[in-house]
Amino acid sequence: MPVRQLPSALAKMAVEELNEDPKRMAADIEHIKKWLEKQPHIRARTDDQWLVAFLRGCKYSLTRAKEKLDYHYTVRNTAKDLFRISHKDALFTEIIDLGCVLILPKLSGPTEPRVAIVRPGRYDPGKYTVSDIISASNSLQKILIMEDDNAMVAGIRAVLDLEGVTLGHFVQMTPIQLKKLVISLQDVNPFRLKGTHYINVPPGFEMFLNALKALLNEKSRNRIFVHNRNYEDMYKYIPKEILPKEYGGYGGTIQEIIDIWKARVNGYSSWLDEDRRYGTDESKRPGMPRTAEEMFGTDGSFRQLQFD
Repeated sequence: MPVRQLPSALAKMAVEELNEDPKRMAADIEHIKKWLEKQPHIRARTDDQWLVAFLRGCKYSLTRAKEKLDYHYTVRNTAKDLFRISHKDALFTEIIDLGCVLILPKLSGPTEPRVAIVRPGRYDPGKYTVSDIISASNSLQKILIMEDDNAMVAGIRAVLDLEGVTLGHFVQMTPIQLKKLVISLQDVNPFRLKGTHYINVPPGFEMFLNALKALLNEKSRNRIFVHNRNYEDMYKYIPKEILPKEYGGYGGTIQEIIDIWKARVNGYSSWLDEDRRYGTDESKRPGMPRTAEEMFGTDGSFRQLQFD
């Protein structure tokens, strides 16, 4: 798939903020393809649109783009629980229907970030795990990488709605799971996270947030906002025009957004089937193979978090 031409405003942003040079783009993509051909351990997509997303996410540093691609496919191998659910599984449909992850279809402007609302309180921690939710959402994230120019150039803004979150949700977040969560959001995909906005926070949230901050890079830590139940404060960053009706907005209902994404996943079905073939074979990696223990630690090497 060739690279889509960006709308003029986004094209200008890509040049100014991401170091994109349209005259060099083809050469940079070809450089990455040739590098991938020489990596015996990586089975990777080589669609131009896919590769340019990683170049944009790394501000056209070829070295960083290679590292992120390697890391992306490595985590698929070392954290299989985050990728195990197929878009064709009944479990995938169950989780999407819960509305735990809502990627809003509307934008607040031509160069504004894509907004996603994450609602962990919507799932029963006795039936589902946080890995299930991440695994299901990974199919949505892959589609964003392929088709959403705003997400890849302007970035992602996340709303974490913790309404309904219980102790059962918190205790799932062992240090290893927390590290996997951070890595999946911050390091695996080429998204630019422009801010995380927490609303409806429960007791014990401060402990969780402090543990999370310890794993985040400085830029991500500085882009955390806690609004709790002050929606008016949130609207300063995320306007009503794009938010679902259930959040006081005019961007359709939550069910309508769920239906939009179910249709989009269906349209990508064969592509998502093909994408499940990619990853790494650590036995073929030059040097030492990467393992889950090396990347995430072991249960014995972390202290269990406790929440009130």
